[in-house]
This record gives sequence, structure tokens and C-alpha cells, in this order.
Amino acid sequence: MKLWGGRFETGPSEVFERFSESLSFDKRFFEVDIRGSQAFARALERVGILSKEDCEKLIATFEEIKKESPEGATDEDIHTFVIRKLKEKTALADKIHTGRSRNEQVSLDVRLWLREQIDAIRAELLAVLHSLTEIGGKYPDAVIPGYTHLRRAQAVLWPHYCLAYFEMFARDLERLDQTRQRVNVMPLGSGALAGSGFPFDRQAIAKELEFAAITRNSMDVSADRDFALDFMHTANLILLHLSRISEDWILYSSEEFGWLELGDGVTSGSSLMPQKKNPDSLELIRGKSGRVFGAYIALLTTMKGLPLTYNRDMQEDKEALFDSVDQTLGCLQMAQVVIESTKLKPEIPRAGAEESWVIATDLAEELARRGTPFHKAHQLAGKLVLHSVQNGKKPSDWTPEELAAFAPEFDASFARLLNPVEGMKTREVPGGTGPSAVAAALSAAKERLASWK
Repeated sequence: MKLWGGRFETGPSEVFERFSESLSFDKRFFEVDIRGSQAFARALERVGILSKEDCEKLIATFEEIKKESPEGATDEDIHTFVIRKLKEKTALADKIHTGRSRNEQVSLDVRLWLREQIDAIRAELLAVLHSLTEIGGKYPDAVIPGYTHLRRAQAVLWPHYCLAYFEMFARDLERLDQTRQRVNVMPLGSGALAGSGFPFDRQAIAKELEFAAITRNSMDVSADRDFALDFMHTANLILLHLSRISEDWILYSSEEFGWLELGDGVTSGSSLMPQKKNPDSLELIRGKSGRVFGAYIALLTTMKGLPLTYNRDMQEDKEALFDSVDQTLGCLQMAQVVIESTKLKPEIPRAGAEESWVIATDLAEELARRGTPFHKAHQLAGKLVLHSVQNGKKPSDWTPEELAAFAPEFDASFARLLNPVEGMKTREVPGGTGPSAVAAALSAAKERLASWK
């Protein structure tokens, strides 16, 4: 069965049917397609195309169809499958497409389906945010080296590090909510491109389907996949952030770093090497991010040269969108389990901070606070580091007397800053790694998280 055909003398070739079918993947829209068609039946009743009895009959028949499965069917797409099933059960099926185009029907289905997926992803993203605050708060006083260029730079508190990723994912949550607003717009009544020839109450349809607004331009509806790209852009950033924390934790759990111990439930062994405990979960997240990036670029490229309005190229949005949703959900779920099962070994990163020269900036800034121009203070601290490196000395190897003898600008009191904990106490600006600032930030993050639920 086709939803078109009167203008044609012959049907499509077998090759074309195979090439153009979409039921194998758009069957995901089965339930939302029925829900949209039920709402449209009510709209047809309101404009007098259907009687009350006919409308109720159609709605009840759609409910029956919900119990059937499109698996194994050979229809062109999910819309054709549903209408074929409707025709098998009632002659009223021929009226359901009055004033409705498959173009707006597809837009409606994608929006209804994607809205539900966004809500599911939002819940998983909140779970990751919660896990970050929990693991950050579990080791509130842990000192770790912060890095630039993957070289030890300055000491920070572990919860400060965790809150850096909290902020990234918080922005993702904000983007996800904004994306949902743009998805949550009702397109029915737009027709194929010029608007429906029937006076549908579009606001009533939107209210029934729980849309916040209706679309403003029928041509835009037929041509629009911006809302899908909006979601995929947000998914790209979620996966980007998941990939970055995965890379960090792959490194930090390696023998070379040794800070983190990943749970047995998120790691795997080697078929040959008995000693291995591999961070496969994190590597898969890192790998799947490229897959989601590729889906976004694929749809972006598909849409870039299309003339208004609808073109069949746009069928290519489905598989890219579906995969983006699937991988984003899966990676968020995996990340949460990893975070919850990971343990920090605080003594190891603390030792790394204490034996390196992450305190050099603290010394330079203390000199500046006491009146030394910062450029000179920077040079003095740098010379101290160079002398120490050349002589194999760690910060803790310096006595107050030796430090004071090194340069007249130093005195014995500077020795306290050779402990990274002391330098962090000077960084109490909002957003800094000072203990009080971090404690306040962690508390505020938990309050924000509670408000988002």
C-alpha cells in the first residue's frame, strides 16, 4: 500500500523500494505516530470531516493497532504501516489523511519522540552531575596537581577538579533544556508546505499533545531539521565532555599516575596478559564520541545545500539522530557507573604535588604581595626552581634558613609556602581552589542540582 500513486501508471521498481524504505529504522516512531494520528482525528472532528462516532471509532482502532508490531513488515515507512493496519480494520482509514501531509507528520513524530529522549537524557545527565558532587565531597581535602600542557602546574583540591566537570555538564543541561524548548513546537496544520486547507485549531492540537507552542511558518516546517541539529550539537558537547573526563581518568588510573582505582565492574582483562585491568568503559566512551560527532557532521552536510522546502535527502536525519540519542544515553549511563565505582588514592597525587614545583607561583605571588614587581618575582622563583632541579632538591628539602640565604627577597617565613596546602589558602576568590571557596562551591553545586530536579 502507498500513501500516493494516482498520478503514476506503474509502481516503483523493486530496487527503488529497497533503496528508499525507512521502516527498518523509523519504526521507532510507531507509538508517537499513533498518538499524533489520534490527535489529528480529533482535529478532523472539530472541522466537521469526522463525526463524533467516526472519530471515536478511529481512536479506538488506533489503540488496537498499538498492540501490533511493525517488526518484519515490508511497508515503505512507519506511517504507511500504520495506515495499512488501519485500512484492514476500518473504511474510515481513507479519511485520516484529510488535510495532512506526511511532511508535517514526520516532523511531528520526530518532535514527539525526541522530546521523550531529551527527558531521558536529562535524567541521566543529572545522575552524572550528582555522582560528581558525591565523589568530589568524598575526598574534600585531597590535594592533586593541576595540569597545563599535561605538565604539573599548580596544586588544586580534588573537589575543585570534580566541579570543573560539573560546570561543563551543567552547561550541557542548560543547552539540553533550551533544545527541548525548540523541539517542543507543534507542526500539524502546516500541510506539505503551504499550510492546511482546513481550519484546524492548531492550538488545541498543541495542547492535547503537550506542546508549548505552534510553528509559525508552514514552509519552515517542511524544510526544518534545525531542532534535530540543535539536539545533536548538544549531544556532541555532552560526548566531548565525557570523552575528556574519560581521557583524564584513563591516565590517572594508569600505573604511571596511579591516583585512581577503577571498579572491577567497569574494567576488563586481557586474553593473554593476566595482570591487565583495562579501562575499556572509558575507552568506549572516548571512542563513541567520534561516532556522535560524525552523525552531526553527516546531517549538517546533508542539510546545507537543500532548496526549500522538503527534499527526500532529509530522510537521512533519522539514523543519525537515533544513533546520537542511543550513544549519548549509553555513555551517560556508563559514565555514572564509572564515577560511582572509582576510588581516589589521595596520598599519591598529594605526593606528586609536594615533590614537584607546583608551589612556584605561590612563591612569586607572595613576593609580589610584599612589594617585589611581579616580573622580578617570577624570575626569582624561576631561579629557585632551576637551582633545585640542577641539584635534585624538592621543595620540602629546603630549610627556612637556606631559602632566606638564596635571595634577599626571601625570608624564613616563605618556607610555609613550600607546602602546596598553604598556597591554596591564598586562592579564596569565588571560583578558586581555596578550601573555603571550594567548600562553598560544592555546597552551591548541590543546591543547584536539587533545584534542577
